[in-house]
Amino acid sequence: MLILFKLLAKIPLGLMQALGMVLGLAVWLLSPSYRQEFGRNADRAKIDFVARMGALMNTGAMVAELPWVWCRPQADDILKRVVWSGESCIEEALEQGQGVIILSPHLGCWEIGAQILAARFGERFGDLVAMYRPPRKKLLIPLFEHARNRPHLKTVPTSATGIREILRTLKKGGMTALLPDQVPPLGQGVWARFLGQEAYTMTLAMKLAHQTQSLVVMGWCERLPRGQFKGHFARLESFQATDAQTPDVQASPETALMSSKDRFDIQLACQTMNDAIEQMVKKHASQYLWGYARFKKPRELKADTHEPMKEHP
Repeated sequence: MLILFKLLAKIPLGLMQALGMVLGLAVWLLSPSYRQEFGRNADRAKIDFVARMGALMNTGAMVAELPWVWCRPQADDILKRVVWSGESCIEEALEQGQGVIILSPHLGCWEIGAQILAARFGERFGDLVAMYRPPRKKLLIPLFEHARNRPHLKTVPTSATGIREILRTLKKGGMTALLPDQVPPLGQGVWARFLGQEAYTMTLAMKLAHQTQSLVVMGWCERLPRGQFKGHFARLESFQATDAQTPDVQASPETALMSSKDRFDIQLACQTMNDAIEQMVKKHASQYLWGYARFKKPRELKADTHEPMKEHP
């Protein structure tokens, strides 16, 4: 599998993305289950026909670009393909020694997002730490290990050990990136509204921000023509942990959310996060993964598995 991906990575990225767009439409036509899930989610957001067709093609492009994203030569400078918007908020926080949590939903090319951040800021501010779950199939393990082996990009497992590593990184003024719309296991989330329906939502990101007083940034990597990308980043304005000891009694509930550890409301925090994600995906509907089962029931953890954040009260 690794050899195959390395060979495919030699094909020009723009060509692979174009072929993937055709693949995306074909899969939608041939898979009733995918077509139904895509349609249900798109209906919730009330997106139009043009955006739906764009999303189908971009989903195919996302799959087709993975060989290049994962297996391109280390010497290939990814930053030459990227234009930026709003990244100064990340740089300013890191310069001040504040941790940064980048929340990147299933929008655009999220696989490349961590790589471009690591390439841009890693040499000055240290590795970007990201969590990932190793594949269950042993055949895929070498591919995933190779894909995550990038300069200034450190991966940790989805376990208590990984959580501790991210906590240490943030407390030292480093950065991490998380998928905020991924359905967590039962016991590691809360039910919060998304696209008008209750969705089981991860608490990890908001707990990390609360405990480490880190800057929370919404980010995504837009797929542009001819194998180019644009990184979009913006503060999650209503959720900032800058003054935990001096609460502002005049502030709105959203603004005051992080102002006192005693007043921290994880339900409100997760709803704030979901609202921001909803605004992003509606505005850029043609690049969202509408086929993702966002409203599925959370899986149950094994008896010997513990909620990671409980180890860090």
